[in-house]
Amino acid sequence: MRKLGVSVYPSQARLEDNLAYLEQAARYGYQRIFTCLISEEDKPLETVIDEFKRLTAVAKRCGMEIIGDVEPAVFKKFGVSFDNLRFFKDLGLDGIRLDLGFGGMEESVMSFNPYGLKIELNASNGTKYVDNILSHRPNKENILGCHNFYPHIYTGLGYEHFIRCSRQFKDLGIRTAAFVNAPGAQHGPWPVTEGLCTLEEHRSLPLTVQAKHLFATNLIDDVIIANAFATESELAELSRIDKYMPEFAITFIDGISELEKKIVLEEIHFNRGDVSDYVIRSTQSRVKYKGHDFPPFHTPDIKPGDVLIESSLYQRYAGELQIARRPMKNGGKTNVVARIVPEEWFLLDYLEPWMKFKFSEVK
Repeated sequence: MRKLGVSVYPSQARLEDNLAYLEQAARYGYQRIFTCLISEEDKPLETVIDEFKRLTAVAKRCGMEIIGDVEPAVFKKFGVSFDNLRFFKDLGLDGIRLDLGFGGMEESVMSFNPYGLKIELNASNGTKYVDNILSHRPNKENILGCHNFYPHIYTGLGYEHFIRCSRQFKDLGIRTAAFVNAPGAQHGPWPVTEGLCTLEEHRSLPLTVQAKHLFATNLIDDVIIANAFATESELAELSRIDKYMPEFAITFIDGISELEKKIVLEEIHFNRGDVSDYVIRSTQSRVKYKGHDFPPFHTPDIKPGDVLIESSLYQRYAGELQIARRPMKNGGKTNVVARIVPEEWFLLDYLEPWMKFKFSEVK
């Protein structure tokens, strides 16, 4: 099951605010929490333990999984050894993310911890790190992969590297996660916060578009908002996206009929197997509504991202829904009934043959 998550950073916000944020996120169905022990290294041990126990208690009450970011220096500061993870269990964590790892054998031993803690590996480096760990025969059920996020503008991952790294984990059957940036959030674990995301190209995109893109790759299972605190409207909007089926946000053209609107919003759409370079064709509506009148009412030349319904002038094609992928001349027979918001045009490239998709109206 794919999940959405949020992040909290005890060193950057009041504990009461972090707890309220987790409860709010839980009300919108968020299931994962990312937090950071690395940025807690300057705090007294007793303070860290108290804050994290209160955080994890709320997480458990809300049915949320919480994983803490660590590195070897954290193990040293808190007196933890790789073969005894009791400290992290006592904090109430469900797992630890190794921002910096060990040598392979250590991670393998950790995966057999008696507390069932998940061992999440850094998925952004593109080395043979995960292969090395698997060569040491870990308990693979307890191994996860999670990308980095990048607070400094222009330092996020490039797309090709991201795909290559993600595929490394997915091809091995390992669950993956990546981060998105909430424009309304104010902080991360460090002083620099020029947005917080995994992919650099996501830094200025709307939150929902970032998440849709990650899920569309079919290489990411969980999407986590990296910065805090996302606004309630951002949490709500992201919670409504479909994590499995591509969903395009659209605006309708004035004058569209109720039947055409019904076809766009309520019918099941899929990309035909005999694909075209020019249009994505969803043809079942022309079968279901055969014989209905679809008069031409808005037939300008066609632009990428236009949603089309063929008029009755096209006879046997009347009622067929299409999405334009390229500019095209309109011979006066094709109604442009809606437009996909420009930020989502690039997501059309992820519609493979026979893939299902749907639309949602931007209010």
